[in-house]
Amino acid sequence: MLKKVNITIKPSFVHTSLGVVVGLVLFLLTFGVEQYYRYHVSNLRSLDGKEHSYYIYPDMSVDSVLNMIRKNYDISGELDLRWHMRLKVFTDSKPGYYVFPAEMGDKLFISKLQTGDQTPIRLKWTNTVRTREDLAGVLAKQLMLDSVALIERLSDDRYMGEFNLTAESSRCLFIPNTYEVYWTISPDELFKRMEREYYAFWTKERRRKAEAQGLTPVQVAVIASIVESETYIPKDMPTIASLYINRLRKGMPLQACPTVIYAVGDFSIKRVLKSHLKVESPYNTYLNKGLPPGPIRCPLPRTLDFVLNAPKTDYLYMCASPALDGTHIFSSSYGTHTSAARNYQRMMNKKHIK
Repeated sequence: MLKKVNITIKPSFVHTSLGVVVGLVLFLLTFGVEQYYRYHVSNLRSLDGKEHSYYIYPDMSVDSVLNMIRKNYDISGELDLRWHMRLKVFTDSKPGYYVFPAEMGDKLFISKLQTGDQTPIRLKWTNTVRTREDLAGVLAKQLMLDSVALIERLSDDRYMGEFNLTAESSRCLFIPNTYEVYWTISPDELFKRMEREYYAFWTKERRRKAEAQGLTPVQVAVIASIVESETYIPKDMPTIASLYINRLRKGMPLQACPTVIYAVGDFSIKRVLKSHLKVESPYNTYLNKGLPPGPIRCPLPRTLDFVLNAPKTDYLYMCASPALDGTHIFSSSYGTHTSAARNYQRMMNKKHIK
């Protein structure tokens, strides 16, 4: 016969056990809320309350990235961040240009670097770019690209042939503007992107205007590059374009001093001398009739349109104004032109401009 056993549970034990359970629940709840907050809402706060951007290069370690981030951000729980990294199997960052908000959780920070969710940069250059080397240098400074790789493509007739251009006309593909691209864009991707922009500019209407002038898009760009090199005064540009188109139609040498300077390769020249005019080069339009084989700078879209919409004039000659203000005196007769040229030369001598 079984004996009845009476088990007495002391109230103090019950209270202690219940307290442990409640404490454990509260701890887990607090821990969970804290982790959720740091993962989803905020664990990194910028020190100045502003967003910050970074260039992450290939093979940068996680520690290198964190060292860079710490300069601008306070990491509330770095152990939590590293734990979240392990959970996400985050071991290295994809290279790119990243912009981070002033405050973010670990999830956003890790996800951007892990997936390569970078921010596009604003790629730009101006009409001060003259040579292929200039262009490659400007692009390489803004992108994760080697300038040598760009020069090789710009100088390769076969490669540029894919874009219906040559090595000499390759700069025509790069119309000065501001373009959004990824910092990590490859050379070939960049050229393809510029091809799309090139054809976006050269609409059917613009091609029709070029044809009406008896020009190709490349020839328009060459003339525009000469026009921009002649003056910085916009109101003179359409007239200068008209003058050179007139010379082309008559089979006259362009005799454009900027092309001679380009042929010499010394862009500091302020006064073209007779010795400069003798330089053998396809860009010397004093020795060669017709247009040079390529532009002498990357002309702006505005100037391309000046050429396309050049007014009809009978001007064949022009001379810089003796006022030395960037404007020009235009003539349809050689006699009028020589008189203006003498006045200009006298002023140059007076100012001791060599």
